[in-house]
Amino acid sequence: MNVAVVKLGVGNTASVMFALERAGADAVLTDDAAQIGAAERVILPGVGAAGRAMELMRERKLTATLKAFPRPLLGICLGQQLLYESSEESGAETLGVLPGRVTRLPASRATPSPHMGWTRLRRECEHPLFEGVADGAYAYFVHSYVCPLGSETIASAEYGARFGAAVAQGNFFGCQFHPERSGATGARVLRNFLRLPC
Repeated sequence: MNVAVVKLGVGNTASVMFALERAGADAVLTDDAAQIGAAERVILPGVGAAGRAMELMRERKLTATLKAFPRPLLGICLGQQLLYESSEESGAETLGVLPGRVTRLPASRATPSPHMGWTRLRRECEHPLFEGVADGAYAYFVHSYVCPLGSETIASAEYGARFGAAVAQGNFFGCQFHPERSGATGARVLRNFLRLPC
């Protein structure tokens, strides 16, 4: 399985690469649009600010390639947020392959932002990406912004408010949590992603 991991310099790419290797994938870290476009799968990781990530993608002429990618593409953390139309963070216009706007995570004394740690996943529907993942399984999150709940939401989580923890629409998928840091649950999600039909 040939997987292109998008190199933006804003993601925890080393952990993602190791996790893909453990899952049996032949992964390459690249910012080359032709190499990304030819891959069997693409993973868009990200840690950082939406505006800066979009600037980097535009500079490297990756936005059109990612939006038009016809095979399975998985956004992780910020990568999931970038699949939406826009983000409240920096007022960024994002890729727009999913409808809606990413908003700031509501913070309180009981639920300070950023949300960092293990939180239960609530399955919203049956989906091949979550095959073998139990409802209520724990996943590891690190984020300050959240994706809306919608028809694309296949799993949600709650931290101050309920939000989209995993999404799927067409060939685009996302995990707000970090599957590469989420133990057996995350490993299963990555294996499932690699098995999705093209």
